[in-house]
Amino acid sequence: MGSQRTRREFLRDAAVTGAALWAARGAWAQVSKSPNERIQFACIGVGGKGESDTADAARFGDIVALCDVDENTLNRAAQRYPNAKKYNDYRKMLEEMEKAIDAVTVSTPDHMHAPAAGMAMKMGKHCFCQKPLTHSIFEARRLGEIARQKRLATQMGNQGTASSGLRRSAAMIRAGLLGTVIEVHVWTNRPIWPQGISRPPSKPVPPTLHWDLWLGVAPKRPYADGYHPFAWRGWWDFGCGALGDMACHTVNMPFMALDLRNPTSVVAQTSGTNKDSYPSWSIITFQFPATKQRPGLKMVWYDGGKRPPADMLEGKTQSDSGALVVGTKGKLYSPGDYGDACELIGVDPIDVKFVESPGHFEEFVRAIKGGEPATSNFPDYAGPLTETILLGNLAVWAEGKTIHWDARRMRATNAPEVEPIIRPTYHNGYSKL
Repeated sequence: MGSQRTRREFLRDAAVTGAALWAARGAWAQVSKSPNERIQFACIGVGGKGESDTADAARFGDIVALCDVDENTLNRAAQRYPNAKKYNDYRKMLEEMEKAIDAVTVSTPDHMHAPAAGMAMKMGKHCFCQKPLTHSIFEARRLGEIARQKRLATQMGNQGTASSGLRRSAAMIRAGLLGTVIEVHVWTNRPIWPQGISRPPSKPVPPTLHWDLWLGVAPKRPYADGYHPFAWRGWWDFGCGALGDMACHTVNMPFMALDLRNPTSVVAQTSGTNKDSYPSWSIITFQFPATKQRPGLKMVWYDGGKRPPADMLEGKTQSDSGALVVGTKGKLYSPGDYGDACELIGVDPIDVKFVESPGHFEEFVRAIKGGEPATSNFPDYAGPLTETILLGNLAVWAEGKTIHWDARRMRATNAPEVEPIIRPTYHNGYSKL
């Protein structure tokens, strides 16, 4: 007890005396660690991406708690981190270990990102959360508000943000290499799981899975194959479809370059949706208003095998996923998922200055220790990026109707039917954000 108390006193004194609060881009991070203190991490969701996120946390601190609704996954993680306490319910973990935790990683299915992150952040815990930041637009906005109010270090898991290739491409576009940008096209090879399908037949819940905790805030439904541990991405109640799964990666470079936030309208063509499983393909067109740095422009998203016309690449090989930024002087083509590759069309590269990253998770740790906020922090970057992306799913739900969007009020001014997608109801006794 004495050593625990001493550590807390040290952190308190560091916060009072060590302490410049970084306000860069508005994302204030409270100073909670000296450079020599080890961060105490609790990891919520430790399978899939959660495995690597937990490993990243372990490089920079101590794993004091592990939480997963799947006993097999939890026990595998516990073998690697034997000193960590094990939990199935993150609420119990946070309540019991509040004083021992400095930061959390959240790597659950999308629908549980905001509930878990929000509870931890309200307790003053720094938060790393996988992409997309949240399952809904309201949740993304709310997590940014909590981060500001609590002055927390935050970061979303779109690791390409730290890539020098992505940052260089964004800087060249901002410097005017392409002239005036008039449109952006982004496509993905997702979904690589079933979409546009009916619910699978129910089955007994595996004895190692806490199904009620897996459902979390979602409406109750019977267990079946095709949800846990991967294909939940294709279901409205749990995931965000192909768009939500990959656009925080593939739209990241043009978002950074062009400040693609607060679209004014969005419309979708799809294979059709049953309002339960996402469509098997979609083409979504976003319209962005002019800013002080650029005129208005459009962005078109393609998934499920749909792609922009190949001749737009002027002879270059069209990758399975990629982004194409089209300007009046030339084009920038970034093949792949993460925006780090760059092929120029009609223009030559130019020298630009940009800030190099020490590494994605390293940015999060730096912020926890009182340094500059991570680029993909919740209030200033990850939240607005996620809002833009998830707006596309409102158009998917509306099935061909153009959604007119009031970003300040978070309202689809002509489509009240999408309100439950913007502001979802939490079920099963979970607290609201």
